[in-house]
Amino acid sequence: MERQYSVILGNLGNTRDRFCTGYKENPTTTQMLAQAVAVPHVKGIELVGTWDVTTDNASEIHKVLDGHGVKCVSIIPDLFADRIFSKGSYSSKDAAVRQRAIDDTRAMCDVARSMDCDLLNIWPGQDGYDYLLTADYESERAWFCEAIQTLANENPKIRFALEYKPREPRTHSYLARMADTLLMAQETGCDNVGVTIDTGHAFNAGENVGEAIVLAKRAGNRLMHMHFNDNHSVWDDDMIVGSVHTVCYIEMLYWLDRCGYDGYFSMDQYPYREDAASCIGESIEWLVMFDKIVQENRQAIGELIALGDPVETSRFMRRLLLK
Repeated sequence: MERQYSVILGNLGNTRDRFCTGYKENPTTTQMLAQAVAVPHVKGIELVGTWDVTTDNASEIHKVLDGHGVKCVSIIPDLFADRIFSKGSYSSKDAAVRQRAIDDTRAMCDVARSMDCDLLNIWPGQDGYDYLLTADYESERAWFCEAIQTLANENPKIRFALEYKPREPRTHSYLARMADTLLMAQETGCDNVGVTIDTGHAFNAGENVGEAIVLAKRAGNRLMHMHFNDNHSVWDDDMIVGSVHTVCYIEMLYWLDRCGYDGYFSMDQYPYREDAASCIGESIEWLVMFDKIVQENRQAIGELIALGDPVETSRFMRRLLLK
């Protein structure tokens, strides 16, 4: 299977954290696009709504992407950076805020259609809670579900991929792991609602990504999108793919292949101090290598899994890595 690689455009921009307001100069959208398309294998771009694309400039951005020969892979509505959503977007206790989140997402659906894009990547970073006895878990999850259900029913040709993360910016996120995200997707009753796995978020959640991929497959083939990065499991470090979880990545790509995932492999990194294009390029090259390993050893890996002998698996990996 030929893989398709993409990158979130904002990963090439300024980077900041709670200590520093910016580690780099912030390039223009045009400059970031030029850097992104120069990365080998990149054929798709993800855009954040209102940061990179709006209803006003969508046509212009579409032409620029066409000019570079790349596709808009997904639109990510900004439900996390505007302070109006500081206490939740779809799950806010304030009905006016919930409506604003729905309306903003509707606008991004219009943008997606105008750019021949069929996927909205929903990362509800502010939807959760920080303190005990402050959240109405029942009502707030219901409001969230109703919002996604409404949007999905209104836009049957657009896929809504829910991206989970256990924490940050809230201490607890409502979409924290694969299982509760699949539950939300199934509760909508909509076939066009599924899941995005961000590998770093899954590592933070203590998940084995290969197993998470299978859960999504068994729940009705609901894996719609993949974001790739790496970390040390305790925080969303957004590092180069394979820099920590090498063996995990080999197993992960085996299960993506076995479960028939045919979507984009999208880079979602935050290179604070490193050259962004170089980091993204390295991640893609690692994924290309991991995929080659899987394709060349697919039968052998399957036999190891069937055997279930950790020693034989260790010997295989040692031989593989010492080639």
